[in-house]
Amino acid sequence: MKNLLAMMALLATTLLSAGGSAGAYRCTPTPPDADGPFYRPDAPVRSRIGSGYLLMGEVKSAADCRPVGGARIEIWMAGPDGLYGDPWRATTFARPDGRYHFASHVPGPYGSRPPHIHLIVNAPGFQELITQHYLQPGAGEAVFDLVLIPSSRKDR
Repeated sequence: MKNLLAMMALLATTLLSAGGSAGAYRCTPTPPDADGPFYRPDAPVRSRIGSGYLLMGEVKSAADCRPVGGARIEIWMAGPDGLYGDPWRATTFARPDGRYHFASHVPGPYGSRPPHIHLIVNAPGFQELITQHYLQPGAGEAVFDLVLIPSSRKDR
């Protein structure tokens, strides 16, 4: 319950700092989520840390749904054994058309949490997005679009 309240407060703060509600955008922003205790900056640049699961999608602007090329996407997740560590961290970049892909293993069990992948997305002119992708049981791939909120009113 405490985590749910914190997540709701973070979402409300994000929407208020953007100067409006999600309804002010042509594309619905990706909901933020907690970064968790295991984030470390400066993950190696790579788009593969394993095999068996493919995460792909497009980074877009919430203002006009256009692609955000060059966005920096930091990724970290639990290893097959459920432990976090350097081998399970990566940084990748969206192509000019906004598309990205990331290949990995299915994250191992971590406590009672469902399998998930953490992401932080940064691009000039947009608010930082911290979110998580939750894997569907048995899935080998997923499309997860990352829709960013412009950092100022003039960008909308």
